[in-house]
Amino acid sequence: MEKTLDILKTEAEISKLIAESSKLNAETSKLNAEMAKLHREYRWLPVVYATGLMAAAMTFAKLFLN
Repeated sequence: MEKTLDILKTEAEISKLIAESSKLNAETSKLNAEMAKLHREYRWLPVVYATGLMAAAMTFAKLFLN
């Protein structure tokens, strides 16, 4: 009887560990997706800055050089 109880406790612990592992895997996937998104955004940041700078320069030229 004690062996059956020990086996049930062990199986319960294993199930708990499997559930925790699944949760951690899902969290890791979410963090990897966020990291990829941030990397894409970071890669385009110089383009955004350059475009804004060019627009400001063109506006300045149009206002003061005409």
